Amino acid sequence: MADKVERAQYCAARYSALLTNIIVRYPCALLYRRFFFHQPPTVIHLYHAISGLSLAAFNFGAQLYHSALCVLVQFLLLRLMGRTITMVLSSFIFQMVYLLAGYYYTATEEYDIKWTMPQCVLALKLIGLSFDYYDGGQEPSQLNAEQQKSALASVPSLLEMTGFSYFYGGFLVGPQFTLRSYQRLVAGELTDCPGHPPNSVLPALKRFSLGFVCLAVYQIFSPYYPDSYYLTDDYDAQPFWYRCVFILIWAKIILYKYVSCWVIAEGVCILSGLGYNGRGQNGEHQWDACANMKVWTFETTPLFTGTISSFNINTNAWVARHVFKRLKFLGNKLLSQVTALAFLAVWHGQGEDSPLLTNLANSPVYPVIYVVQQFFHWLFMGYPLVPFCLFTYDKWFRVYSSVYFCGHIFFFTLYLMLPYLRKALVPTKERSEKKED
Repeated sequence: MADKVERAQYCAARYSALLTNIIVRYPCALLYRRFFFHQPPTVIHLYHAISGLSLAAFNFGAQLYHSALCVLVQFLLLRLMGRTITMVLSSFIFQMVYLLAGYYYTATEEYDIKWTMPQCVLALKLIGLSFDYYDGGQEPSQLNAEQQKSALASVPSLLEMTGFSYFYGGFLVGPQFTLRSYQRLVAGELTDCPGHPPNSVLPALKRFSLGFVCLAVYQIFSPYYPDSYYLTDDYDAQPFWYRCVFILIWAKIILYKYVSCWVIAEGVCILSGLGYNGRGQNGEHQWDACANMKVWTFETTPLFTGTISSFNINTNAWVARHVFKRLKFLGNKLLSQVTALAFLAVWHGQGEDSPLLTNLANSPVYPVIYVVQQFFHWLFMGYPLVPFCLFTYDKWFRVYSSVYFCGHIFFFTLYLMLPYLRKALVPTKERSEKKED
């Protein structure tokens, strides 16, 4: 019992240190705006490198050498191998093997904030860098619009790579951004006032405030819905409906831990200028270039795809850009998509084409339908989080057994029924027209 209490206190202390680290980055961004915005690139890289490394050392101490080693190896791969497929594959293999080895040797039975947390963010950043450097040597006609925008004309210096890797707006919890975006930040291009720091203080404070609200929700309610309750006799003794509702509420609350960190970190990027995304269709300046969460959509969408498209946006975009789209040469989407993504794509398109579902959506009874739909939506979005948070087989298998594997049955049954449901709900003529489009 004493070990569990000590463990809980340790995890709380680590989480508090992480939050402190994220919040301290706001003064870092303010210092950059006030004293370094007009400085030469070398000075800015040095500032970002020193400030980022200092924050990393504060959180992880001597374990900082893991990320530093990976940055150095990545720099050498770019310099020595050049713009080759071998370089890209070597980067991918080294960064992923190093990260997975870190997971293996530091694994515990509970979630812990350790050096592998920022390492997973850094691994994607450095692998993406190798792709972008490779694209810089290709003919523009061979690249899509995204690749042309992020392609690198030359190999970065070690100082520039360090500043990019440890930039306080993206280290620890993200978001993902390209070296080209970082170079535009250093060049003073990411601003709504050319030649001056961006007018981003208010947009940054809005995201910070929203992140603080999400953090408050997590801090207030998480003690009432701990992971450990799943493994108690009291949970097993509860009726089936109660166990399902607990999973639903627990998942909503546990996700706020990630949502709060992402939204607060996004505010740092906005404050520095990295979040500037030009003008929108209405002519207003946009600050969502580094948005990792669409909180309102995440809370209100009744669709699985709506949740996925509004959650961990930058990581999803990274996977789409550097994995899914680069497998186009296979000529078969099913070979480059996981089954879940294929299923979600079908799920997303079903309601828009069905007259029956459209009529229901416009009927007076839709609020009731919406509530029922949201219940199942939140329940089965939270269902996969159980092994993510409980880690070991014996723990999450016990929880799934207690609810009779209802999530597995739901998704498997729905997957088998979707073709028939689509035929029943969507007229043949409309399906043919959509296929032609």
